[in-house]
Amino acid sequence: MAGDADVIVVGGGLAGLVAATEVADACKRVVLVDQEGEQNLGGQAFWSFGGLFLVDSPEQRRLGIKDSYDLALQDWMGSAGFDRDEDLWPKRWAQAYVAFAAGEKRGWLRAMGHRIFPVVGWAERGGYDAMSHGNSVPRFHVSWGTGPGIVEPFERRAREAQASGRLTFRFRHRVDALTITRGIVDGVSGSILEPDNVERGKSSSRKVTGDFTLKAQAVIVASGGIGGNHDLVRQNWPKRLGDAPKNMISGVPEHVDGRMIGITEAAGARLINRDRMWHYVEGIKNWSPIWPRHGIRILPGPSSMWFDATGTRLPSPLFPGSDTLGQLQYIMGTGYDYSWFVLTQSIIKKEFALSGSEQNPDLTGKSWLMTARRATNKGAPGPVEAFKTHGVDFVVRDNLADLVTGMNSLNGDNLLKLEYLKAQIEARDREIDNAYVKDTQVMNIHNARRYIGDRLIRTAKPHRILDPAHGPLIAVKLNILTRKTLGGFETDLDSRVFDRDGRIMPGLYAAGEAAGFGGGGMHGYRSLEGTFLGGCLFSGRNAGRAAAKAAG
Repeated sequence: MAGDADVIVVGGGLAGLVAATEVADACKRVVLVDQEGEQNLGGQAFWSFGGLFLVDSPEQRRLGIKDSYDLALQDWMGSAGFDRDEDLWPKRWAQAYVAFAAGEKRGWLRAMGHRIFPVVGWAERGGYDAMSHGNSVPRFHVSWGTGPGIVEPFERRAREAQASGRLTFRFRHRVDALTITRGIVDGVSGSILEPDNVERGKSSSRKVTGDFTLKAQAVIVASGGIGGNHDLVRQNWPKRLGDAPKNMISGVPEHVDGRMIGITEAAGARLINRDRMWHYVEGIKNWSPIWPRHGIRILPGPSSMWFDATGTRLPSPLFPGSDTLGQLQYIMGTGYDYSWFVLTQSIIKKEFALSGSEQNPDLTGKSWLMTARRATNKGAPGPVEAFKTHGVDFVVRDNLADLVTGMNSLNGDNLLKLEYLKAQIEARDREIDNAYVKDTQVMNIHNARRYIGDRLIRTAKPHRILDPAHGPLIAVKLNILTRKTLGGFETDLDSRVFDRDGRIMPGLYAAGEAAGFGGGGMHGYRSLEGTFLGGCLFSGRNAGRAAAKAAG
């Protein structure tokens, strides 16, 4: 039992916590190091909405949703679009992950006390053919307690392992290098940062007070992605999505900077699919920011009308909730890096949710009473109304002429023409009176309301946008919001990392976003949503179990 531990885990986010607890449960000694303080344990998962991709779950069956492994795999492969030689392991990870989501994932979490909100959401609905992008059925299962609700079971397990002496935390320890002895990764070295009790998510001090070296039989890199480093996002931006945005806001704190990815790559690890990324197009600036350039994503229902910067309606099927990267590609092709929602008070009341644990106090606080008010309140949920009142991206007016004036004033470019927007909105409004229509978005609304979950809490009753009874009118300027990297370190199904020559690097494992959530990119080009947390769970579990086994 030489060394400081059997296994070192770099990163205290969800993937790192899962890996560390799996090592400890195997009765091995594990050290978890993180450059941030203890208050940031859980990483990005803490801030999330807590959505999980599950297949043929009891929650789905109770709502009359017929799902299966075959249907889910069809959707996954149609969305991923694997087309590279490097996609061998990502594809294998995808198949294994869908099987996990259709099998033991829910029961494994439930045994730890995790629970799920009973209404299943329908994310990334696609709108193409059956073999293309999108979820054929609702699969977005919200954790009761949102992000903290998914972190809690693993933090509890970690604290128990800490109390028994099997797990040691080393917060404010920034890894600067992997150590390699005779070709085997056997430790880390780095800098000790001064203590900083700054609020979770805020930028912390980088003042160095010392250095450290730790040795072990295996190292698991679970350090997250690059979403807080806009320079690195732009550097990796794929030309297929147009030019990189000049203006972006951040869906992750500043310390999600990709630094450890660069360190691991410099040690010889093979990084693949670095041009695959997942950024949202419905970002709004947080009126009460926690981290620099802090943005929040709107989780929209299907009814808002979506216009590009010039006032042209986005084409079918690029409607709210349909195809995130398709929308991103279209928007960047316009020569502008923003777009607009136009909607009514009736739509915002029922269809706007905001991503993030802090934006959903009812679900995060596990309050059934507060949650029930989503369906009964006259106004939108409190956090949404707060953004409508205080958010710089919101324009609220009683008529369309004043709304367009406000939109032009907000952006300062006078691109929008009243008559052009009015003609498109009135044309859509004429479609509302019939249950059978040719407007694809209105078809989607009718389709959504056939699902009881959407009808109850996520899709407004069809109505005319310009009907004053449903006012006031609302416009929301939508920004590009950085979030996830879909590529990462190439790994086998035991999370062992390959080197640049295609050989396993002994002693080195990767999990979570650093591994493209498994294999170096198990999502391919697109996500089905609810898959990021699940990827951290699955890859972290595989990495922890494999590293513990290898440690003997």
